[in-house]
Amino acid sequence: MKRILLTVAAASAVLVSLPVAANAAPWQSINQRQANLERRIEQGVRRGDLTRPEAVRLRSDFRDLERLERNYRYSGGGLSGWERQDLDRRFDRLSNRIYAERHDRQDRVRRY
Repeated sequence: MKRILLTVAAASAVLVSLPVAANAAPWQSINQRQANLERRIEQGVRRGDLTRPEAVRLRSDFRDLERLERNYRYSGGGLSGWERQDLDRRFDRLSNRIYAERHDRQDRVRRY
């Protein structure tokens, strides 16, 4: 009886965690996220999805995040859990802004 209960408990724990794991985005390191955001800004500029002022503003915000990360790393000898979460939230906001700016359907001049 004990063996059956343990098996049922283990199976239910696995089943409960499946929807969360299926919906979660793969984890990326801070450096991977930075490279991805920088690439998306550059693609937006090349494809004409971002106007010059939008790109300047997004790059400035990106540099501010790089500075903040550097300050976090040097202040305590690495990133604490709270600092990593703070950077993740800020990277998420910047990522959402990049998406919004690239899809806002402004009139752009494309260069061919």
